[in-house]
Parts: sequence; structure tokens; C-alpha cells
Amino acid sequence: MAYGSGGYRGDRNDQPKEYFKTTCSDCGNECEVPFKPTQGRPVYCKDCFRKHQPEGRSDRRKF
Repeated sequence: MAYGSGGYRGDRNDQPKEYFKTTCSDCGNECEVPFKPTQGRPVYCKDCFRKHQPEGRSDRRKF
């Protein structure tokens, strides 16, 4: 596959990710998440998010 002037713009990690301040639904601490929280859905800080992962699931992303 050739990457000339045909529209390849690099991967999406080239741009800084936008983070949103919110409150963890579990512990109540303020945290930042890389997505816009949706009303009515829980949002967890990284520590509480790990607690809510199903048993045996390998976490591919390391914080």
C-alpha cells in the first residue's frame, strides 16, 4: 500500500486527546476521562473502573 498524497493522514494518535472533568460514580472523586460523559450512565475513575472489570478479563490498556 502506498502512502503518497492520497489521503493518508497518520494515525489518530497524532492529535492530543480531549479529556473531560467529571465525578466518579463509585467513589465520588473528581477525575478526567477521554470521552464526553453521557447523562444516566456511570463514569468511573481509573481505580474504580478496574474494580468493575469482569473477573478473568485481561486489561490490555495499562493506565
